[in-house]
Amino acid sequence: MIRSLWSAATGMQAQTLNIDVISNNLANVGTSGFKKSRADFQDLLYQTLRSPGVSSSADTQVPTGIQVGHGVSPAATQKVFTQGEFNHTQNQLDMAIEGGGFFQVIQPNGETGYSRAGTFKLDSDGRVVTSDGFPIEPELTIPVDAMAVSIGTDGTVSVLLAGENQPSEIGNIELASFLNPAGLRSIGRNLYIPSASSGDATTGTPGEDGYGTIAQGYLEMSNVSVVDEMVNMIVAQRAYEINSKTIQASDDMLQTATNLRR
Repeated sequence: MIRSLWSAATGMQAQTLNIDVISNNLANVGTSGFKKSRADFQDLLYQTLRSPGVSSSADTQVPTGIQVGHGVSPAATQKVFTQGEFNHTQNQLDMAIEGGGFFQVIQPNGETGYSRAGTFKLDSDGRVVTSDGFPIEPELTIPVDAMAVSIGTDGTVSVLLAGENQPSEIGNIELASFLNPAGLRSIGRNLYIPSASSGDATTGTPGEDGYGTIAQGYLEMSNVSVVDEMVNMIVAQRAYEINSKTIQASDDMLQTATNLRR
C-alpha cells in the first residue's frame, strides 16, 4: 500500500504538468505563429515479483508472471508544427508561411532565431523588424520614398517609389528549415533556436525544395484548438482526481491495518 501512495503521487504530479502545458496552449490561442505543445508520459520501473516464462513444473511455464509498476513520469513536451489558420490583415508587412519553413531573425546577441510569426514592422532606419525590433535575415530595408511594398510568393520584395511607374526589386526573403523542428528550443518572443536534436538550419527560396510560400497581408494564427484543449483539460482534471482518490483509498487501508487488534 505504501507503493500505491507513491505511484498515485506520481500520477498527480504528471497531471499537474499536463495542466501546465494545456494552460500555456490556451494562453497563446491568439498568438500569431504559436505552435501548441503536447505532454508525453512514460511508465516508471516495474518490480518483478514473478518473472514471466519461469517454470511452474517440469513441463509448464508461467505465462504472464507478476510485475507491479511504480507510476508515471513525464517524458517530453513536444511542439506540434501543424499549420495554423490564416487571418487576412491587409497589412503590407504582415506575412504568413503557407507550408514549411521559418523566418530568420537576428537577436541582439548576434545569433539567429527562427519564427513562424510574420508580424513585421519598420524601425526608424526603415529595416523590417519584429515587434521587439529584431531585424530579419537577410536584412531588408524599405526606402523612405516607397509608396507601396509588394512581396511575392517566392519572397521577392519590390517597392514602388515616388515618381516611378514600375516597382523596383530591393531584396528577397529566405526561409529556414530543420530536419526535426520538434527538437527546436522555445525561448519566448515567438522565437526558436536550434539544438543538437533539431539539427542545423538549412535555408532556401520560398516555394522551392519543399519550402512554403509567402502570403503577404496574412498572418498565421495559433494552431491551438480551444475545444481540444478543453477536452484535454477535463481528462487531466479527472485523472488528477482519480489519483487523489487512490491515495485516500490507500490511506484508509493503512489506517485499517494499523487499527487491528488481537
